[in-house]
Amino acid sequence: MTLGIVSLNVGTPVTVEYQGKDLSTGIYKQPVDGPLFLSTVNFAGDGQADLVNHGGVDKAVCAYPYEHYAYWENSLGKQLPYATFGENLTLRGMLEDRVCIGDMYRVGDAVVQISQPRYPCFKLSQKLGVKDMPVRVLNTGYSGFYFRVLEEGDVRADSSVTKLESHAAGATVLEVLRMMKDGRKDEQGLNRMLELDVLSVSLKTQFGKWLEALQSRTD
Repeated sequence: MTLGIVSLNVGTPVTVEYQGKDLSTGIYKQPVDGPLFLSTVNFAGDGQADLVNHGGVDKAVCAYPYEHYAYWENSLGKQLPYATFGENLTLRGMLEDRVCIGDMYRVGDAVVQISQPRYPCFKLSQKLGVKDMPVRVLNTGYSGFYFRVLEEGDVRADSSVTKLESHAAGATVLEVLRMMKDGRKDEQGLNRMLELDVLSVSLKTQFGKWLEALQSRTD
């Protein structure tokens, strides 16, 4: 399958209303042509509101597969513009059950590496007006994923995407997402996750705590 950028998207946080309260969110991004400089923390002109759960070196770039848009448009009964899921890169040919943690790609002048799945949160519900949107995303596995940046550089909407290296462990984004969803009692699976040296630090910490709690109950 041919890899490529369908849309390059950035935006800074905005304040919206959610359940009667003000909510600051960076999910409202807009397509741009570029070029944009991609640093180790984000694209120029991009920003996140919740810096605990978004952004940082392990979540510098949020990516979402273009192929899922048809499913969601049919499921939700409306057209969805690119960047609907708050992604920086809407990508062709990179589905969650095919790409793996640690896989490396050249995107424009930059080199990036998949670091973890994107775990859906309530801000998707706010944006799309669908209360159970995070659950729908988890049930489908259509989550998207994050890149860390190994080499900084410029990226355009028409930049090429080239796979440079497959990680030897072969742990797909979907496999890790399933562990994030249902892995609290899966000792074997948690051990496999902790062996992934390229998995994001925050996620390895989370899995480590789960494993410690699981083992303490069985001692």
